[in-house]
Amino acid sequence: MARGKKYTESRKNIEPGKRYPLRDAVELMVGTGKAKFDETVDAAIRLGVDPKHADQMVRGSVALPHGLGKVVRVLVFAKGEKEKEATDAGADFAGSDDLVEKIKGGWLDFDRVVATPDMMGTVGKLGKVLGPRGLMPNPKVGTVTFDVGKVVKELKAGKVEFRVEKAGIVHTPVGKVSFGLDKLLDNVTALLEMIVKLKPASSKGTYLKSISLSTTMGPGVMVDPLDVRNMMK
Repeated sequence: MARGKKYTESRKNIEPGKRYPLRDAVELMVGTGKAKFDETVDAAIRLGVDPKHADQMVRGSVALPHGLGKVVRVLVFAKGEKEKEATDAGADFAGSDDLVEKIKGGWLDFDRVVATPDMMGTVGKLGKVLGPRGLMPNPKVGTVTFDVGKVVKELKAGKVEFRVEKAGIVHTPVGKVSFGLDKLLDNVTALLEMIVKLKPASSKGTYLKSISLSTTMGPGVMVDPLDVRNMMK
């Protein structure tokens, strides 16, 4: 695949095959941001787990210290006082059967979904729509809860969900290039600390196998997992 001039220029600054200390990697990656828009920064972390085994599924959420730098549209399935609590906390959409019908009709103008436990029977009807898009509320990541106000505020502030994919990789955004070195370093560190905390007891051998950081249009910069492990001791 032919690469653009800016990508090729960015690539020159990255030594092929080299794994950089985390701070150096973030600094290099910020320097590769050449697009005319504020690029998103993504992390791809390959773990020593086999997601086919339920006891090795790594899934969770983390409140990034500096958020994601984008507007997150939150939808809440709730009734009565909880619907009002969600709206007061900043939810973009809140309701019950009316929202279910709207989504069944093809409407999907939202980024995150929260539901009170008593609404899950209703929300379950949307499994085939929300599930494949990673939007289904889940108690494991805190999006099935009666504490909707708190969760809405966290999601609006940039709390991200993550789960390991079939290939053993966790892939998630961690901010914008415009955040600069220190804020991005804080966000990446918070994500890595949470992933290490969630290491399954049944995972043997090396857990953090590889870590790559990249901007939307830029090349990946490899992080030295040993540097991360030492940093967290």
